Parts: sequence; structure tokens; C-alpha cells
Amino acid sequence: MSRVAAKLFIDGEARDTGAALEVPSRWGAGVASRCALGGATEIDQAIAAAELAHGLGPAPLHDRTTLLRRASAEIDRRAEDFARVILAESGKTISDARTEVSRAVETLRVCAEEAPRALSEAALPLDSSARGGLHRAQTRRVACGAVSLITPFNFPLNLVAHKVGPAIAAGCPWVLKPSEKTPATALMLGEVLVACAAGRGWSIVPALPADAGALITDDRPAALSFTGSAEVGWRLRALAGRKKVVLELGGNAFAVVMRDADLELAAERIVFGAFANSGQSCISVQHALVEHGVYEGVRDRIVARVASLHAGDPNDERTNVGPMIDEPAAVRLEAWIHDALERGAKALIRGERRGNLMTPWVLEDVPWDSTLARCEAFGPVVCLSAFAGFEDAAARVNASAFGLQCGVFTRDLDTAHRAWDVLRVGAVVINDAPTFRVEAMPYGGVKASGLGREGPFDAIREFTEPRLMIVRGAGRA
Repeated sequence: MSRVAAKLFIDGEARDTGAALEVPSRWGAGVASRCALGGATEIDQAIAAAELAHGLGPAPLHDRTTLLRRASAEIDRRAEDFARVILAESGKTISDARTEVSRAVETLRVCAEEAPRALSEAALPLDSSARGGLHRAQTRRVACGAVSLITPFNFPLNLVAHKVGPAIAAGCPWVLKPSEKTPATALMLGEVLVACAAGRGWSIVPALPADAGALITDDRPAALSFTGSAEVGWRLRALAGRKKVVLELGGNAFAVVMRDADLELAAERIVFGAFANSGQSCISVQHALVEHGVYEGVRDRIVARVASLHAGDPNDERTNVGPMIDEPAAVRLEAWIHDALERGAKALIRGERRGNLMTPWVLEDVPWDSTLARCEAFGPVVCLSAFAGFEDAAARVNASAFGLQCGVFTRDLDTAHRAWDVLRVGAVVINDAPTFRVEAMPYGGVKASGLGREGPFDAIREFTEPRLMIVRGAGRA
């Protein structure tokens, strides 16, 4: 299913611009989507509209949560249409695309549920000080202002929902620049918002990065929420001036398998975590570290499972691994893999590249100083290594420049708590892959992997700020 001649949205109204952004199909020939392309003028208009809307104040919380529930239900009603557009634009398998749509439905619903809790504050006991005996104080959370939202291609609906939903819940007008590689999915969400009478103050503007600089450098937006590569994200933060910045960036995720683990479960979840979404996830399993004594058993289980995966046409219900986003991405990963092989890594399963389709790779003994080991692969490859004990594995995890999530497979509670204590990551996932994410949980990383947290509750808090009111009572102290 392709989307042709979709309009962008400025201040809640659909507009054409006379310029078109055309997205090629990720599988086969043809066009996946064609939509209006915005430029610096449209970005400026969208920021101005959001700033004006902020000055008028937010709609009541009841109206905002009702909008989120309606939008969630409408996406659910149109789930197959969304899934087909996601497939066409991103190359995601139909199974993965349907899963993403269901997650977006949940994301907006949870935003509505969390809004009253995220926005609540408590009275402050100023009479704890002798000088405060006549005073009463209370804080409330208010929208920080207009917000800039920038999203990537790999989850073109759910990562948009993880920014738009909290912005609506917080009462922040917003401007979204979706990835220029997957714009139509976000514009479909705009159509949903119009159908749900979302009002004004919001914009969805597909634009090239060179034309969207005002979202970062303009002082009118009070916050920037960016999901994408670490290289780009940290550069944007340096350019963002005084605005609040939330960064959800890259990863280089590890799964650690201890000798006491359920080895079948570990192999199953590592393969899922490495190859779901063709490995194009910042919490994809890139490294499986397996304790000596069980390494061969886990390795053989992983190899057998990967050998049974079906790579190819994302429209085929049997396909587990679809194409990567484009051929340059696949060529880049292929070069990293061949460099690792030339430096001594061994291929347990040798993939191949056909255009933008990369079939799965399983490698072992990848040199730790290779690009493939150090950087985010963002594709269908997993690297296996043996280790001597938990402290050895922890040192390897902590040596990474990234720190998003880490999976640890163990039956030992002390090991689980030790992992939670010492691993420098945003989340430690016990007995599952680091790829695990539920929409309500706080999500984010440390080190090069980001700044701040997403998940509805935390993102709403990120888009608001506390405002204090102090009232002096009658009488004299």
C-alpha cells in the first residue's frame, strides 16, 4: 500500500507546499510514499504557530486525555492501513509492522492514563521552618512551552507516538519533523489527529535536515526531544542553546548468559533480540557474552535458530528478516563485517547482501577494537564471545561507549542484583534480551546513549516544569 500526495500539517491544518518528498519502496521497484516537503519557511511557520498556541494556554487536561484515547482507538481501527504503510516505507516485515502499530495504540492510551499522575504535585510543609509558619505552598507542573520533536525511521509510528503523546498530555504545542525516509506514517497520524478534532498548535513537517535547523537553534521552542544516532544527537545538544534537551540515541547492546541460565530461553531471546526489525533497533542484541562451560551449547542453539530464519519479502507472513532501510545502510554494515572477518573474526552463519536486503550473520571472536564491535551495527548481525565469569562480562559491557540496556540470563538472585549494581546502562533486563521494552517503562541510556528518559510518565515530566505558589496567611509570626 502506498501513500500518494499526502499533505503536511501546520497549526493543525493540512497544507501542500508545491514541493514533493518521494520515498522509494524498500522492497521492489516503485514509490512507497509521496508527500508535501516542507522547508525552512514551513518550519518557521510551525514554530510560530506553536509559540502562539502556548501563549493562549493549554486545553483542559480532560480534553487532552480524551484526545489521546480517541487517537489510540482510531489508530487501532486503521491498524492494517498503518502496518502496510510502515512496511512500504521502512521495509519492516508485516509481522513487525503490526506489532509496532499495536504498541503505538498502547503508547497513546498509557499517555492518557499517566497524565494525571505525571502532572500531580504535593503541598510543601513550609512550617518546617520557623520563618514559614504563616505560609502555605504548593507546586503544580505546567507545560514548559512549545517543543521540537525529531524522530527516526526505524519505528516511524511508535517513536512518533512516544513524543507526540506526552507533548499532548503535558499541554505543550509541538512541531514534529519525522524522518525524511518514513514521512507518510507520521502524516497518517496527523490525519488521525484531525479526525479526532485535535485543534491547533501542532504541526508535522517532513523536511530535509538542512532545512530544519530552527527546531534546534531557535529560542522559541522550550525543549527538544530527539531520537536518532549518537553522533547527530550530541551535536544537536551543543546547538540547542538554553532549551531543555532529551536525547534517545544509539546502543551497542549486550546479552550476558551465565552458566546457570535457562540456555534454551537465552538462545531464543537473543535471536529474537538480534534480528527483529532486521536488527535496526538501538537495543538490538549486538553482542552475546556466554560464560565458559556453556558457550558451545548456547552458540549451537543460536546458530540453529538463526539458520531457520527466513529473510526476504516483508509482505510474506513467514519472513522474519526484511530489508534494511536502504542500500547504503546495508553496504556500510557489509563493510564493517568484512573488516572484522579480515581481522580474525569467524563467521558461524555467513549472510549475504542483495541490494538493501542483508541476510543474518552470526560471528564469533570479533576483535574488540573493530568498528563492528565498538559502534552500533544497526543491522542483522550478532557477535558471540565467551567470558570467564560475571566480573569479566561486566567489564566488557562497561567498556562500551554506549549504555542503553543490557540483558543478563541467570537463575541466581545475587548475580541479578550484582548486575543491577555495577552495569552502567539505563536498564538491566534479567532473563530477557536487552531488546525488551514495554511502553509504560522509563526508557533511556547513559554515556553516549542519551540524556533523559522516555516512556509516557517520564516524557510528560520532561515536557513540564514545576511552578510554586506561596500564600502568606493572616496574622503575625
